[in-house]
Amino acid sequence: MLKSLKIENFRCFPSFEMQQLGRLNLIVGTNNSGKTSILEAIQLLTCQSHLEVLQILKDTMTARDEYISDENGEYELDIRHLFYDRMIQENSEFSIESYPNYFKDIRLYLTHIRDNKLISSGALETLITSDERDLLPDLIGLELNIERRSNLPRKLTLPLSSDDRLSSSHIKGFRRDPRNLSAKTQFIGLSSLTTDTTIQLWNQVVLTVEEKLVTKALQILEPNITRIAALGFERSRQNNSRVLVQLANEQRIPIGSMGDGIWRILGIALAIVNAKDGVLLVDEIDTGLHFTVMSDMWKMLWETAKRLNVQIFATTHSNDCWQSLADIANAENPSEDGITIHRIEKGKPNSIVFTERQIAIAAERNIEVR
Repeated sequence: MLKSLKIENFRCFPSFEMQQLGRLNLIVGTNNSGKTSILEAIQLLTCQSHLEVLQILKDTMTARDEYISDENGEYELDIRHLFYDRMIQENSEFSIESYPNYFKDIRLYLTHIRDNKLISSGALETLITSDERDLLPDLIGLELNIERRSNLPRKLTLPLSSDDRLSSSHIKGFRRDPRNLSAKTQFIGLSSLTTDTTIQLWNQVVLTVEEKLVTKALQILEPNITRIAALGFERSRQNNSRVLVQLANEQRIPIGSMGDGIWRILGIALAIVNAKDGVLLVDEIDTGLHFTVMSDMWKMLWETAKRLNVQIFATTHSNDCWQSLADIANAENPSEDGITIHRIEKGKPNSIVFTERQIAIAAERNIEVR
C-alpha cells in the first residue's frame, strides 16, 4: 500500500508530495488544481510493464484531446502536455515515486536520438523487429525514455517525430488483452465504463463470491434488482453487447434504461473487486449519484477495500460526498491504514491532510475541507 507520493515536473506540478496516505483517500480541491493528474500519476506508478505505460499514456492523452490526428486515422501524442509548463527539450523529465517502494518508481525523460535504432540497445522490451528497423530512415530529434526503477534500471526508448510527438505506430498492436484483467490498478474516469469493458470485468466475477457484492451495490440505487447478466455477441460485424438486470417481478431490463447512476455504481463495484491487492482510482466519484446514496456507497467501498486489500484514491467537488465519508470515518478507530482527505491547493508543494478524527470533527462543526 502506498504511504506517500512524490511527483516532480508532471503536468501542473513542478514538485508535489502527499504524505499519510490511508487505505481510502479522497482528494479535494478547486478546478484545475491537479486532482485528476494525481490519479494519472498513481496509475503510471503502479504499471506492471512498459507496454502498460504506453497504453495508459494513449488512453489518458486521447481522453484529454492531447493528440494530433490525420485523415488516415493515424495520430501522434503531444507529449509536451505531460511535462510541467508544457515545455520540453533534451534532458526534460518527470518522475513519480512512492515510499516505501512497494511499486517501482517511474521516470520519463528526453534525450537526443543517437542513431536510427528505434529501441536502445539497453532496452529489455522490443516493439519493432530488427528487419523492420532497417527499413526506416535515419531519425533526427528527441527520443522518449521510459524507465521503471527497481533493483536495476529498466528502460524503453522510443523516437519522437520531428514535431516532438509520439506516433501511434509505436503503440498499435499492444492493446490491453481483454483476457488479462488481473491488472493491479483499475481506473474509473468521469464517464461510465463502456459496455465491452463492463462485460469483460463482469466475466471475471460471475459465479464467484464477488458477484453478490456487485448485485448488492446496484441495490443501493434500486432495491428491486435481483440479478445481473451480460450478453456479448457479434452480428454483421456490429458489436451488440448488452448488460441486463432482472427485477423482483422477473422483468428483464437493459441497464442503460435505468439511468447514469446505475452505470456509475456498477462500474465502481466491478472495478474494486477486480483490483484485489491493488489500487482503485475514481475521478469525480459522486458523478451521477444522489447525495442520499453516498453513505451506502462509501460503506460498500470501505468494507470491500479492507477485505480485498485494495487502496482507493477518489476525487470530488461535492460537499455531500466528503460529509458522507465522515460517517464512515467517525465509526473507525484511528489507524495507520485508515481514511484520509487530501486538499490540493494550486502552487502548494504538499497536500493538506485530514485524518479520520479530523474529518469527523470537520463534518460535526461544518468546517469546510474542500
